[in-house]
Amino acid sequence: MREVLDDLLRWWRAGEPVGLATVTATWHSAPRQPGATMLVGPDGTVVGSVSGGCVEAEVYELCRAVMASGVPRTHHYGVSDDDAFAVGLTCGGTIDLFVERIDRNTFPELAEVAAAIAGRVPVGVLTCVDGPPGRIGRHLTLGPDTRRGSLGSPRLDAAAADDGRGLLAAGRTGLLHYGPDGQRRGDELTLLCSAYAPPARMIVFGAIDFAAAVARIGAFLGYRVTVCDARGVFATRRRFPDAHEVVVDWPHRYLAEQARAGQVDDRTVVCVLTHDPKFDVPVLRVALDLPLAYVGAMGSRRTHADRIARLREAGVPESALARLSSPIGLDLGARTPQETAVSIAAEIVATRWAGTGERLSETDGRIHR
Repeated sequence: MREVLDDLLRWWRAGEPVGLATVTATWHSAPRQPGATMLVGPDGTVVGSVSGGCVEAEVYELCRAVMASGVPRTHHYGVSDDDAFAVGLTCGGTIDLFVERIDRNTFPELAEVAAAIAGRVPVGVLTCVDGPPGRIGRHLTLGPDTRRGSLGSPRLDAAAADDGRGLLAAGRTGLLHYGPDGQRRGDELTLLCSAYAPPARMIVFGAIDFAAAVARIGAFLGYRVTVCDARGVFATRRRFPDAHEVVVDWPHRYLAEQARAGQVDDRTVVCVLTHDPKFDVPVLRVALDLPLAYVGAMGSRRTHADRIARLREAGVPESALARLSSPIGLDLGARTPQETAVSIAAEIVATRWAGTGERLSETDGRIHR
């Protein structure tokens, strides 16, 4: 929706309905990803794309029909469908679309969503795209601490808000499936969660084998991963294929520059894996002075004690030291770089959602907080 938002908001404010088609799922070589949208305005203007041109003519007619009727529709285009070939989806992929009418009545929260996107505040839109007729087309909007609208059931709203915030935190758009009253083991309802937020960052300092494993699991969790080391011979793209970027620079200088440029925020996680005081102490002084989501540092108990002493000598206050996860990770008994990466990732997830790190079989109460 981001790509058509200006035109959508203009017609919405004018009280004019529009037809909006959204890609909900793709397979194989479909040209657009879930969340891609195409808008048909009241004057027949087309904005955006759902297939890079393959099925737009057919979708245009669907949008006009839904705009007139107000009844949402779903449609599937695939290589085995005769109508897919007829409208030109010859790329070998398949797409599912949800087409809805958007106006002030069907989506009263649109202005708030647009304001959040413009202000770079994470916001998610949950839309029921499959289920009973009375539920299809309903919206629930989410911020990190806010919730507006309803999907038709308080229990469903609560479950969807929990899961939607997980996707929002990772900056991911995807489908969620529930029973009619929010049961997570059901599939009678399908929700599209459109997340409008840049992916959170993970910055890994130290170009070592453990960093390669952490970069891989960080990317799997949805982070935009940067590996940084001052030693160019080690900080190479070949050694860190799963990182989104590999930077050769002194860690403390790079992090300070990123902070000044506004490229880190309260969702950013920092993993210091060098366990070398000349790298660790300067970068941790910078990191612990920033409002980051997580700061962890690798090392033995002896390394940790020495590091804390050096940070105190450098003037880092106790309140900041209390935020440092060191030694890094949860106690999983990890040995290999891959197991250690799981330990670190588990601590990051637990920190994000206030988890205890205990075995669920030995705890009571809600699983999802």
